Amino acid sequence: MKYEKEFTVALAGNPNVGKSTVFNALTGLKQHTGNWVGKTVGNAAGSYTYNNNKYLITDLPGTYSLCAHSAEEIIACRHICLEKPDVTVIVCDASCLERNLNLVLQITEITSKAVLCVNMMDEAGKKNIKTDITKLSQQLGIPVAATSARSKKGLDKLMGAIESVALSKESNDITLVYTSRIENAISQLMPLTEKIETDSRTKRFICLKLLQGDSDTVDSLCKKYGTDENYLKTLISAADRLTDHNFTDEIISCIFITAEGIAAECVKHSADKKCVRDRKIDRILTGKLTGIPIMLLMLFIILWITITGANYPSALLSELFGKAESLLYSALSSIGTPVMLNSVLTEGIFRVLAWVVSVMLPPMAIFFPLFTILEDYGILPRIAFNLDKAFKKAGACGKQALCLCMSLGCNACGITGARIIDSKRERLIAIITASIMPCNGKFPTIISIITMFAIGVPAVAGSDFLAALLLSAAIAASVAVVMLSSRFLSKTFLKGMPSSFTLELPPYRTPQFAKVLVRAFLDRTLFVLGRAVIVAIPAGLIIWLMANVTAGDASLLSHCTEFLDPFGRMMGLDGVILLAFILGFPANEIVVPIIIMAYSKGTALTEISELSALKDLFISNGWTSVTAICMVIFVLFHFPCSTSCITVYKETKSLKWTAVSFALPTVIGIVLCIAVNGICTLSAVA
Repeated sequence: MKYEKEFTVALAGNPNVGKSTVFNALTGLKQHTGNWVGKTVGNAAGSYTYNNNKYLITDLPGTYSLCAHSAEEIIACRHICLEKPDVTVIVCDASCLERNLNLVLQITEITSKAVLCVNMMDEAGKKNIKTDITKLSQQLGIPVAATSARSKKGLDKLMGAIESVALSKESNDITLVYTSRIENAISQLMPLTEKIETDSRTKRFICLKLLQGDSDTVDSLCKKYGTDENYLKTLISAADRLTDHNFTDEIISCIFITAEGIAAECVKHSADKKCVRDRKIDRILTGKLTGIPIMLLMLFIILWITITGANYPSALLSELFGKAESLLYSALSSIGTPVMLNSVLTEGIFRVLAWVVSVMLPPMAIFFPLFTILEDYGILPRIAFNLDKAFKKAGACGKQALCLCMSLGCNACGITGARIIDSKRERLIAIITASIMPCNGKFPTIISIITMFAIGVPAVAGSDFLAALLLSAAIAASVAVVMLSSRFLSKTFLKGMPSSFTLELPPYRTPQFAKVLVRAFLDRTLFVLGRAVIVAIPAGLIIWLMANVTAGDASLLSHCTEFLDPFGRMMGLDGVILLAFILGFPANEIVVPIIIMAYSKGTALTEISELSALKDLFISNGWTSVTAICMVIFVLFHFPCSTSCITVYKETKSLKWTAVSFALPTVIGIVLCIAVNGICTLSAVA
């Protein structure tokens, strides 16, 4: 079919405004849509026809601004600036128009060929939010169309508005007026842009980018319009002479103030019970006095449920695996398997595998669904909000708080979760420090030691409650160490200023519990367990060999513990404990069984179900309260497990940063143990 004309259209907007739904409705394509930031990670393209004209539409990644910090911002900014689409459609959410207008104002700084699509009008109506579309169009100087893309309402008006802009040769002259300081700086830079063969609007935008220090975008624009590198250096040098003042914050502030004023003129809010309820809850969950305590209380409750709930299934799995081991041993013996090979397969590989699964699976199967429920309710963004200022002071990003929450389930999940952080520097900080947080693989060891040496055995009523309380305190201490470590990294290896980010506080929603269980189990629990199982198999073989292969009159295990003992004593531990951590590199869950095996002079991993018997074994091998304290410290702060190290390498593609993530918590743990042991020793002498 032959069309009269063909136009290019760019579809821009914040995440979660229904932009991809608008794209699907216009083009008939089925791009994935959802309620997660960054669903559109590339440029999806499609087309539609209207009045015998063809419109080629590109769905740009969702972004909050054009400041070119994240990949999404860079893609959106450069597409609009360099590709110069005939029309740029900016999709906004009618229920939170003020926030969305920040991007609208930035885009209209670049191009006058824009249309505003105020989407989700049906959702706004439910919240009693009314938008004066005519007044909004007058304020912005561009056509505005109201739509409900999911039900395909208002699409004709939107396509009509796109057509009118595409066919029109006129452009609006409405520009955002900044403070006198910014306008004076722009007026000084504008004469220097004469060689750039483009319109005055683009030249003004280049000046703004120069004041913001965005040399990459300026470089791209200058190259597009045929200027050389020396000319670019001249522009940057001129801007540098003007940027003794923080223009970036002032420019952003002006945009926010303007957006606020336009929204106040054009949007009317009526009382809505749900919105009022959400605001009341937010005042509590994000309040200065209540936010952090409630966050700690939720952490305590989750840990208490995890600890209490995991005890029985862990014991049951351990019993089942014990029976399975006996059956496996008998089966292998019946087919004539050599005794040594049988022992390797059952007492070595299978036993380590069984221990990892029985200890890891129950707490993960409880923790991850609880974590996912908080996620779906909208609690986690509030946690990030509460911790944002603290992380900013540490030179990091508030989104790192979400990574720490995920690390409590498994450090590998926290490491991969750092993908939500746009800044590469801050993402590296989050990845490196994720392993400082204790994962649920460390919980059983910490709880056992706390119970034996702090609470007392045999257990009494309320032991689980007290254990959860002390574990919460240990986690709070870990968060403090994460912040200090982040501060250290931001001042040394990863210098830089913390970036600003827009954090959405989504509405509170009741989770779909069936989906939560499936997603938590398949996407998180089995994923982590699978990686742990893979590394546990060779670990079982190595542990068996060290316990059974002798050199002289002692096993390799004994020789290694003797070698490590002096350094272990310096840390308030011993050689057996240090070797257990080294051999437990594949999985933290096998550290205590290795200690038991070494103390018992056994040749295979051994389990002691009664904590009183375990305490007696430890005390008979020289443990004191100082040993217990140092043990907890080193459990909290030591090198990440092999699964986490592999994940760090996969995320960073760097052996250097993998080594840093390995060394940092280890050094912290060693220093703290030596310090605590030294202080306790001096106190005892005194």
